[in-house]
Amino acid sequence: MANSEILSAGGVGASCAQKYQIKEISYQLAMSVIVANHYLHRRCPCSQAFGLFEGGSIIGVICYGTPSSSPLRSGVCGKEESFNVIELTRLWIQDGTLKNAESFLIGNTIPKVNKEIIVSYAEIQAGHVGTVYQATNWIYTGLSAKRTNWTIRGVDKHCQTIADKYTAKEIREKFGSDFSLVPRPRKHRYVYFNCGKKRKKVLFSKLRYAVEPYPKSRTSCAKNPAQNTMEICHTAPNTPKPTETSIAEEPQLRLW
Repeated sequence: MANSEILSAGGVGASCAQKYQIKEISYQLAMSVIVANHYLHRRCPCSQAFGLFEGGSIIGVICYGTPSSSPLRSGVCGKEESFNVIELTRLWIQDGTLKNAESFLIGNTIPKVNKEIIVSYAEIQAGHVGTVYQATNWIYTGLSAKRTNWTIRGVDKHCQTIADKYTAKEIREKFGSDFSLVPRPRKHRYVYFNCGKKRKKVLFSKLRYAVEPYPKSRTSCAKNPAQNTMEICHTAPNTPKPTETSIAEEPQLRLW
C-alpha cells in the first residue's frame, strides 16, 4: 500500500471510526476492486485511492482523479484554476456496512486530497440524486451539460479517449458506419471546496456554475442491491441558494 496511515475520527460517526479503518491503497488494488464490484465495472482516472477496511478485509474504495475533460477542468472556476480541479471518480461500499460508511469514507479522505476543487457526479440513470454529497455539505450545481458521446461499435473505450485520438473526419473515414454519436446521459453535478474559509470565499466567487437547491429523490429506498452501491435515497431538503458569505462561513466537511 502506498501509505499505511490509518485515518479515523470520533464524533457523530464514532461507530464507524470504531469499526472501520481507512488506508491509502495502490492504483492496482483500487482498480481490481472497482472493476469487480462497482456497477460500471470499468477503470477510471485515479491519482489517489483509499480503501475502507474492516479487520483485514477491504469493504469499500474511493478514487480521486484528474478529469479527462479539459472543458470540465476549466469550467468549474475558470482556466486559471483548471490545475486545481480533481474529480471523485468512483465510490463503492460493500452491502451490509453501517449507515454512515459512505460519509465516513468521503469525510476522512478529502483532507488528504491535494487539490482544492473537487467535483463529483450522481448518475440519474442509476437512480442516484447525490444524497451522500448533500449529507457532507457539497454545493449542488445542477445537471451536467447536454453532450454526445463518440462511440465505436466493438470498441470499449471512454468517449474522451476516442476524441483525443481522432478528429471527426478521421474517425468517420476509419470506422464508417461503426462510428456513431450517442446522447450522453445527464448527471447531477456537485462541487466541494477543499480549503479554508478565506480561500473558499475566493473560489466561490470564481464558481461558474449556478448554485441550485438539492434535488429530491422520487421515492424512499435503501441500498440498490442490483448496483451494489450505498446510495441512500430519501427526500433531501430543498435548501436555499447559498450566498458567498454563507459558503465561506459554513463549517468544514464533517469528519465522521
